[in-house]
Amino acid sequence: MSGDLVLSIDCGTQSVRALAFDASGRLIAKRKVDYEPYFSARPGWAEQDPELWWRALVSACRGLTADLPGGAGRFAAIAVTTQRDSMVCLDADARPLRPAILWLDSRKAPAPYRPSPPVRLALSAIGMGEALAKTQESGACNWIRANEPSLWDRTRAFVQVSGFLNARLTGDFVDSTASQIGHMPFDYRRQEWAGRGHMNSRMFPVEAGKLSRLSPAGAELGRLVASAAAETGLPAGLPVIAAGSDKGCETIGAGVVDETVASLSFGTTATVQTTSRRYLEPLAFMPAYPAAIPGRYNPEVEIFRGYWMIAWFKKQFAYEEVAQAQSRGIAAEAMLDELLVATPPGGHGLVMQPYWTAGLKSPSAKGALIGFGDVHERAHLYRAIIEGLAYGLKEGLESIERVSGKRVRALRVSGGASQSDSICQISADVFNLPLERGDTFEASGLGAAMCAAAGLGWYPGVAEASAAMSSTLSPSSTLSPSTARAFEPDPANAALYAELYRRVYKKMYKALSPLYESIRDITGYPERPV
Repeated sequence: MSGDLVLSIDCGTQSVRALAFDASGRLIAKRKVDYEPYFSARPGWAEQDPELWWRALVSACRGLTADLPGGAGRFAAIAVTTQRDSMVCLDADARPLRPAILWLDSRKAPAPYRPSPPVRLALSAIGMGEALAKTQESGACNWIRANEPSLWDRTRAFVQVSGFLNARLTGDFVDSTASQIGHMPFDYRRQEWAGRGHMNSRMFPVEAGKLSRLSPAGAELGRLVASAAAETGLPAGLPVIAAGSDKGCETIGAGVVDETVASLSFGTTATVQTTSRRYLEPLAFMPAYPAAIPGRYNPEVEIFRGYWMIAWFKKQFAYEEVAQAQSRGIAAEAMLDELLVATPPGGHGLVMQPYWTAGLKSPSAKGALIGFGDVHERAHLYRAIIEGLAYGLKEGLESIERVSGKRVRALRVSGGASQSDSICQISADVFNLPLERGDTFEASGLGAAMCAAAGLGWYPGVAEASAAMSSTLSPSSTLSPSTARAFEPDPANAALYAELYRRVYKKMYKALSPLYESIRDITGYPERPV
């Protein structure tokens, strides 16, 4: 192929985006197809028809090429990045056998691995006994094996969303090593499928024959088959290049290729990541994920519900702002920014702990707000949410720095909430670090394009492609005015946040943990593992 562009497919929870990038990382054309994020047959379930993703991909590709001067012939390769830990059962023809079980799903599966009494005692001693059971409960493979055994027997391939889309594109069960993030029998340290005796193989016993063939990011997975070409309008034989997960591609899309810079993702799940040549566990037994740079790792700490809390706040408390935004013809988030401008840093002492969903290391935790007084209004509550998320990510970054032995000197930010200048500035102040926002919000798609560019030989490798194509503070889009901006911490605000973080936030969980345990005992929520 002799095209001058690469095509990135970014399949998220709420939309598919087809994105055309040139060799410099400029976004040339874009088409987005929205859909409902999931359907729920029972409380706590979150499922999706995988064919919906494929139809959205087809529609996005056809719409993009119709808008693109020169059409589909300009593409030299295609790469796919997707949401993580959303699992699909396929038959031999890559047809879905059941709805996909999404990362949002909270059903509980029986644990197939029961450690021996000495191992259970050792795990309990380090606070990981319940975490082992909860991890297995969250495995979609474990639920299907226990509840739909005949369907599991008919399953030819058990794959991530990326594995499904890549199978449709190439006609083969292939996927990127850098996309294998979730409840799977994957050896994160060695970046390959786990062997029979590995703990992850015991916890998630997927037969080897049901697993995709893996290739590192930047390697060719195959070529676009005729059937997929006919549906998408793309040229048959187009190289399909391995990329990585959405968060991993965001990280390289932001130019984060080592441990001196951290990537903040302000999405539904909020994360902080660096890129490391070493395998590091920021939290004990929480693996470093495979990076979209072959052989490297993304140590990560996440806040599961993260900036979803903005949507929660809008729904529960911001009717007035949403209505005003509609009447003024502006986004509701712009009105919410006015709430941040109207309140002082620290919100007159209102501090939030953002555990709206308990984590593996804190299974009894709940969200908490402390410091209420008669001065506080809805605006202060919103500020406390934004500041609390920044505190939580800062704590995660400290965990990464502790195991790496290196200090992060700067931050790069991406994700929906990064469109807010106020949120970015608050984050820079809380971290007391300079923060850069790139020119495009399509950081995941840009990261996938970097993998494709490396696979085509436009750059020696993915790291070099990231350095050349990263959008931080340089024009990278022909579609809209630049959104790139640097945010420097305000010294006075940073000093105030440092005191609140050290003297209040860092002590909240330890102080409240006994109360969380009592609430759990009394109410039965969150449920304990069976």
